[in-house]
Amino acid sequence: MSRELLLAQTFGFRSVDAVPMWLRGSVLGAVNLFRTQPGSMTDADLAAARALADVATIAILQHRAMLQAQLVNEELSHALNNRIIIEQAKGVLAEHTGIEVDVAFARLRNHARNHNLRLVEVAQATVDGTLDAADLDLPRTS
Repeated sequence: MSRELLLAQTFGFRSVDAVPMWLRGSVLGAVNLFRTQPGSMTDADLAAARALADVATIAILQHRAMLQAQLVNEELSHALNNRIIIEQAKGVLAEHTGIEVDVAFARLRNHARNHNLRLVEVAQATVDGTLDAADLDLPRTS
């Protein structure tokens, strides 16, 4: 006899049933029902167990959807914050050097590419003054 079975019997369980949690023909998991009486579940118990499994499936799917929405919101917020920093850097660079904003962006972008840095890192360094405008790479000419 397995250790798990002995442990279950120690706690008074005499039977167990597993009800699958379905989603479009695929099993996501199962609701396990431990009972103190041996034997099969009645039809009424089985219907209640099926309803419980359906509610558990819905709860799991709702939780997954909430986590996914939260992740998307965090990614969008991060992207927006990065965009704000880049726009600030373009303005700072244009103001300090007297160049057009599109040329400022090209310098930021080229410096990031040439030094294997993320654009937002270069922008942040430009905004906080740790990267001087004179140190930025000039834009490529075609």
